[in-house]
Order: sequence, then C-alpha cells, then structure tokens
Amino acid sequence: MTSSTKDNLDVAASAQELADSAPAGSLSHAAAKSVAITCATTRDLAEARAALDGITPDDVRQAALELLDRLLTESA
Repeated sequence: MTSSTKDNLDVAASAQELADSAPAGSLSHAAAKSVAITCATTRDLAEARAALDGITPDDVRQAALELLDRLLTESA
C-alpha cells in the first residue's frame, strides 16, 4: 500500500475534476475518466491500480497509471 494519505474517493474526485476540464475525446480526458471511475468503484488503491492495468488501448492505460501516480504524490 502507498504511504499517501489520499483514499480512493479523494483520488476519484481529483481525477473527475481533471476529466471535466480536459477536451472531450482527448487522451487526457480518457485517462482522467478511467482513473475517476476506477477509484470510485474499487475498495483501495492497490485494487484500483490492478484494475487500471487492464485498460485498453495501451496509451490510455499508460496515461491513466501515470495520472494515478501523479495524483497520489501531489498531496502526499
């Protein structure tokens, strides 16, 4: 487990804010929406990361994982 003090719902809310401000159809929007939905529907960050590992296409998966890491370190 990460040492971050953020929980899944905190990360989901932050990701949703990013998705709302990203252009529809963009990689940033897809990644942020993926993180928001995944974090809102999983029990913990380890489960969220495992779920994000299954996202396709590859560019969205990579962007989502990078965004998750960034959100976890921004306010850690």
